[in-house]
Amino acid sequence: HFLHNEKLKHKLYVIIFESDTPSGKLFDVILIGCILASVLLVIIESLKGLPSYLTTPFVVMEYLFTGFFTFEYLTRIYCSPRPKKYIFSFFGIVDLLATLPLYIGLLFPGARYLLIIRAFRLIRVFRVFQLLKRRRTAAHRTAGKQ
Repeated sequence: HFLHNEKLKHKLYVIIFESDTPSGKLFDVILIGCILASVLLVIIESLKGLPSYLTTPFVVMEYLFTGFFTFEYLTRIYCSPRPKKYIFSFFGIVDLLATLPLYIGLLFPGARYLLIIRAFRLIRVFRVFQLLKRRRTAAHRTAGKQ
């Protein structure tokens, strides 16, 4: 049963939480790219006069990004040695809040356009700062080993 597969948990932990491995670096780069693209999407989407032919591609991209961030959040909980600590940490809460707007919009269709709910998606920008800090720390540790 995969929920209790310690080997899988460890492999995912190395990829998601350790920035000084090749797979961890790749994951961080992909995550940073997705965060920046999703924030840019929110900014562009909020502009007045956005052509209507862009509505569907933007909605599809929003679903894809939210799906990716939801998967990332749940995977962090799954492979964390202390899931509750991650869930209630600053970035655990940021990760949760960053995924909520789409789900709230699905449950309450009129709420999709509430500014406060859409603003939660911008919280993802904090993740970029944390990831960049982690990458610098990992690069510093790697340079110290040489």
